[in-house]
Amino acid sequence: MQYYTYIMASGPKGTLYIGMTGNLPRRVWEHKNHVIEGFTDRYDVTRLVWFEEHATAEAAIQREKRLKRYKRDWKIDLIEAENPNWEDLYQRICR
Repeated sequence: MQYYTYIMASGPKGTLYIGMTGNLPRRVWEHKNHVIEGFTDRYDVTRLVWFEEHATAEAAIQREKRLKRYKRDWKIDLIEAENPNWEDLYQRICR
């Protein structure tokens, strides 16, 4: 099974959310459809802007924790290195 660390955004350089999951398409769909009340629902954080695959849940959790400690500017640089236009990557992962 694959695990993912991901970053969602409300828009370009908007509010960011970092998470991890074992089913990225399902989890992003939940964010987009406001299925779970909380931070992403409250701030309308529905755009998948970055993700990374991991072989184990432990590796994905460790990466998630590290990313959360980084400063906002570093997170923005990480996103823009692979996704300079802050495109929603959801359709890409659903193919």
